Amino acid sequence: MTNSGEPSAKLFFALDCPSEQRKAIALWRTELGLRVGKPVPSDNFHLTLLFLGAVPLAQVGEVCEAVGKVRTPGQALRISLDRLQVWHRAGVLSLAPEQAPQELLRLVYALEQAMLPFGFEETAREFRPHLTLARDYRAPEPESATPPEFFLRAERFALFESHKGRYRILQDWSLI
Repeated sequence: MTNSGEPSAKLFFALDCPSEQRKAIALWRTELGLRVGKPVPSDNFHLTLLFLGAVPLAQVGEVCEAVGKVRTPGQALRISLDRLQVWHRAGVLSLAPEQAPQELLRLVYALEQAMLPFGFEETAREFRPHLTLARDYRAPEPESATPPEFFLRAERFALFESHKGRYRILQDWSLI
């Protein structure tokens, strides 16, 4: 529920991670031999584009309509996940690109602009593309025998709902 008492859903836009890639990343993470933190279930692997937070259910249709007008890259996105990093303050272990593609940054900016009329800019944070491997991670960056060399290829982006630790796609849009 939102402060006004309306039913709401915790929503975010993201690029989904294909099943084969989820398995490969999960296997690589296992090889790190992590002894701290809470591993994110591989079914939840994704790259967040924009976190909206609690959105009144009555507004979800309008949000989807606004996003349907967003100008997309016109091509699939290919994001290199080649850097393992720890966000100490947030307690997150993640994979990230050494350099984010410009098409990805433009898409995020377009989503931010589309969401301005809804007042979501108050929750805006600096965009740092990443795929979360573990939460509550309070340790140095783990050593890896094999450096991360994953490529997230996305032809679509989606509006996800987070509910009790599980994510489900409410609607998706083509990038092409």
